Amino acid sequence: MPTRRTFAALLFTLCQLPALAAAPAGEGKVLHMFLSTSEAGLDPAVGSDLATLSLLENLFDPLLRYDYLARPLKLQGNSATELPTIEDGGRSYTFHIRPGIYFTPDPAFKGKRREVTARDYVYSITRLYDPALKSPWSFLFDGKLLGDGALKDKYSVDTAIPGLQALDRYTLRIRLAEPDNNFLFYLATPATGVVAREVIEAYPGQAGNHPVGTGPFMLGDWKRSDRIVLLKNPASTAVFHGTPGGNPQDKAIGAALEGQPLPRVDRVEVKIAEEFQGRMLGFLNGEYDYLEQVPESMTDMVIKNGKLKPELAARGMELYRFPVLQTYYMWMNMQDPVVGGYGKEKIALRRAISMSYNSLEDIALLKKGFAIKAESPLPPNVLGYDPNYRSPVPYDPALANALLDRHGYGKRDADGFRRQPDGSQLTLVMSSEATVSGRLRDELWRKCLNAIGLRVVFKSDKKTEIIKASRLGKVQMFESNWVADFPDGENFYQLLYGPNAGRANYARFDLPAYNTRYEQARQLPDGPARQKLYFEMNQLIHAYNPWVPLTQVQSADIRQPWLKNYKRHPVELTQWRYLDVDVAQRARASKGR
Repeated sequence: MPTRRTFAALLFTLCQLPALAAAPAGEGKVLHMFLSTSEAGLDPAVGSDLATLSLLENLFDPLLRYDYLARPLKLQGNSATELPTIEDGGRSYTFHIRPGIYFTPDPAFKGKRREVTARDYVYSITRLYDPALKSPWSFLFDGKLLGDGALKDKYSVDTAIPGLQALDRYTLRIRLAEPDNNFLFYLATPATGVVAREVIEAYPGQAGNHPVGTGPFMLGDWKRSDRIVLLKNPASTAVFHGTPGGNPQDKAIGAALEGQPLPRVDRVEVKIAEEFQGRMLGFLNGEYDYLEQVPESMTDMVIKNGKLKPELAARGMELYRFPVLQTYYMWMNMQDPVVGGYGKEKIALRRAISMSYNSLEDIALLKKGFAIKAESPLPPNVLGYDPNYRSPVPYDPALANALLDRHGYGKRDADGFRRQPDGSQLTLVMSSEATVSGRLRDELWRKCLNAIGLRVVFKSDKKTEIIKASRLGKVQMFESNWVADFPDGENFYQLLYGPNAGRANYARFDLPAYNTRYEQARQLPDGPARQKLYFEMNQLIHAYNPWVPLTQVQSADIRQPWLKNYKRHPVELTQWRYLDVDVAQRARASKGR
């Protein structure tokens, strides 16, 4: 990149020129992708950040997957031949594993082909209970599988429980203690992707460095936090079946893919692109095949009056608007000595912090209008979302100041910042991603918190490192986001369920009144009774303020003209297995024809 050009001039130049990137001759069909943060270890039982999950869902096979085209969402068989037989009032599920699915080669198999069996799924799900792994996904099954107390009393992967049984080589039966309306959704998450015991035991404590799955892709080159190459799995037996609706584009995708083997490309080249500018320039230069969620700070550079700029449309690019099942929130560690605790003065501090947050400024300046204020943890289009619910905690710096004065934070230091009720210094420490967007968020938070007399310092690091520290309870505050693992409110409300503390519940919120309502709601289908419990849970969240709900975004996505079969899915993070590339069109674009 020419170092002396201004960014605006370089962007103008890129918009006038054809795409520059093209696949070298002879390497087949290649997808060029990016991930916005670094990946962690590629172990389905442990991975939880978006970058890692994006890779895991292409390397490993859960029993079920979502129908790519069906709206409303529906599940279909993946390694299971079809949806299970459900008996005993929703407590018993019988799956039939498709014969002929093989793990990708690894020395752990001693030169033999290794077929997937029902016992492999028993092993893979049992691993989630391993206390040594501290799996953030154990909540999916903990207390739900019949007899799983035996796994918690004294864990062994060989402990047999009635809730998880291989009836024969290809038949798996899962039994629940009580019916669970969302149970099948759990079996479509990357966390339940099948792994081989031989591989896990061959690399003790290092399984995430040796991903061996059965997915449509297998790992090629891997330069951590920089570049990942996925290769088409030659043993993949996946075949596309979809249910397109009335949308003509969906019908065209369905016609192109129905009955076709997956994946459609030979390799996926993934770069880690943490900086907004690098992602945008890379896409405009043809280095990436699509751009999901145009960076807020760069929206004006590619979109005008809600439409793609003419010079980009002239190159054949297309703009899509997509309501993401995602909530941004800032959580506070309830066990932290400064912001944690359930006493009145601590509640007052957290509520004042929540009341200092200016959502309108966030949406206008950082999200460029592509977001709405988060009134509760639930984004629109998730089951349980109440469009009429409004947070009782407003943006009101004056009231926040009065609240702090009333609850013992009235004393100020020489710099004008508030002190603790005991007179000691009060400093908030907010963890922050070391990116442009992270710095922009820092400045907004600094402005909001300083307005109510609170000193804040920012501790920058990579998101993967912040998450690791969060699980250990070593982070005081952090602005994060949650993308739905499945499209039901339970997936969001579990983020504040007490027993999930240290796992998905990074705030370590543990309130009996909330826990009880969560457990009751979990047993109910979507409807008025569950809606009432969700309302009460929202009220408890706003009473104790372990979270500051921030925004829910509407993504602006752009794809290149040579990319085929693109349709963003509300839950699955990637479409890589379905995507195709018109190599000739890409080559013509690269040559300016």
